[in-house]
Amino acid sequence: MNMEDLEAQGMKKMSNIYESAANTLGIFNSPCLTKVELRVACKGISDRDALSKPDPCVILKMQSHGQWFEETTNRRTASKLPDVHTQVDRTEVIRTCINPVYSKLFTVDFYFEEVQRLRFEVHDISSTHNGLKEADFLGGMECTLGQIVSQRKLSKSLLKHGNTAGKSSITVIAEELSGNDDYVELAFNARKLDDKDFFSKSDPFLEIFRMNDDATQQLVHRTEVVMNNLSPAWKSFKVSVNSLCSGDPDRRLKCIVWDWDSNGKHDFIGEFTSTFKEMRGAMEGKQVQWECINPKYKAKKKNYKNSGIVILNQCKIHKMHSFLDYIMGGCQIQFTVAIDFTASNGDPRNSCSLHYIHPYQPNEYLKALVAVGEICQDYDSDKMFPAFGFGARIPPEYTVSHDFAINFNEDNPECAGIQGVVEAYQSCLPKLQLYGPTNIAPIIQKVAKSASEETNTKEASQYFILLILTDGVITDMADTREAIVHASHLPMSVIIVGVGNADFSDMQMLDGDDGILRSPKGEPVLRDIVQFVPFRNFKHASPAALAKSVLAEVPNQVVDYYNGKGIKPKCSSEMYESSRTLAP
Repeated sequence: MNMEDLEAQGMKKMSNIYESAANTLGIFNSPCLTKVELRVACKGISDRDALSKPDPCVILKMQSHGQWFEETTNRRTASKLPDVHTQVDRTEVIRTCINPVYSKLFTVDFYFEEVQRLRFEVHDISSTHNGLKEADFLGGMECTLGQIVSQRKLSKSLLKHGNTAGKSSITVIAEELSGNDDYVELAFNARKLDDKDFFSKSDPFLEIFRMNDDATQQLVHRTEVVMNNLSPAWKSFKVSVNSLCSGDPDRRLKCIVWDWDSNGKHDFIGEFTSTFKEMRGAMEGKQVQWECINPKYKAKKKNYKNSGIVILNQCKIHKMHSFLDYIMGGCQIQFTVAIDFTASNGDPRNSCSLHYIHPYQPNEYLKALVAVGEICQDYDSDKMFPAFGFGARIPPEYTVSHDFAINFNEDNPECAGIQGVVEAYQSCLPKLQLYGPTNIAPIIQKVAKSASEETNTKEASQYFILLILTDGVITDMADTREAIVHASHLPMSVIIVGVGNADFSDMQMLDGDDGILRSPKGEPVLRDIVQFVPFRNFKHASPAALAKSVLAEVPNQVVDYYNGKGIKPKCSSEMYESSRTLAP
């Protein structure tokens, strides 16, 4: 057999590996989804302490695909512990209250074809800390998102250790977030409010309610309390137009001003009604004001005028562009892969090695690469992907490198399509000496450099996704944290897939879903850009679960970055834009 025949046979084997990985994973496009807003209220929460009322907070947890997922501000991520619940998001804490109505909304993605199991847990949060302890648990309720959506309003008893927690219950209301996704920013202050306190001035806060078609009212926002002040200036806040008025600018809004009391029995100061259409009068530097009226005072007192004046100083509409706005506007997803070639993977010639190449059975590295790459390549027009390795001694000097091109062309590390990456991966293995340590900061910095150059364009042209495949815990954690904090300011996301059976518990700190990642100097990430997933969690999951879970956060990360920078899509269809514009 001549050299050409050997090369042709080798190419055929590599192609078979690529096709086998794609077929094994059953790659398919994620179905269309809609977003659902969940509103939560509780009644009759049992007191944990007989001497005081609880300070309740509701924690939302989610399960899908037989795996547990985290989803912060509608972001879905693979759970670290597949057999336990993991936190999605939490409401605000309402002090000294047994019947809390929360203004915080949970926004989740609704998939018709999936059973999305939810768990709502009520905890008594101490004023001295926001952590959760077993003693603080007041009760929980489990259901599916489908149940809430189909009923629109679901009320169930809270259970504690399998038994009902007294007469306490929780109510969840679902609304589809559709049509207009824009946000409005409002800033209120007040003047000469009634004084409700004997030894000090009132401690006012403002609540805004949307009046529904069925004559019920829904809390939209609750401001912070301004202590000891009859002319408070509340912090500006943002709320979706859909949440504020269901997209109807003429829908009636009820606004109530209260005097906060530590015992939870807040004193009524006054109220007024308005519409979003009226509030838009505060755009472009103008103001809108209302008399705050106490109906009882008005009925009893002849000379009663009002209980103060509430002023809207600002009404600013923020256009929220979607992921599809940016993609259809020409934004390209620049996909880069980095592969771990440290010695802990085992000798590639040994069938026990994580890098062992079977002629027709892809290893975990290939499965993860194909699963994620097949999705990303649809959003890259040239289908050319940089591919790097780290932790190996490379020819010709065999010095250790942590960011070498696996095609050994440092001037052009790109491979033609995902199949090209697979071929370069197999081709380079016999030429390397697997070594160590496991350092990933250099490759993050390399991609961040390209992303940094992209920021100079001030356009939504390219967004970078770095897929890191590794078999062990990284050894340059401090440098990696620093690199991630820097990258969080750039159009970039990092996906880390843990291959093999190593203990990856220390890797969780890179994934910001459990808390805010900080650099060694204490600087926090600007936004959560890292997703870590152990591949073993998906060995027995549905075929495309890995790709779907690790990439589900990317659309929101793209939108968060560009919207946060005020960068609009490069070009948009006028018809598409007009369909998203709020009616006057």
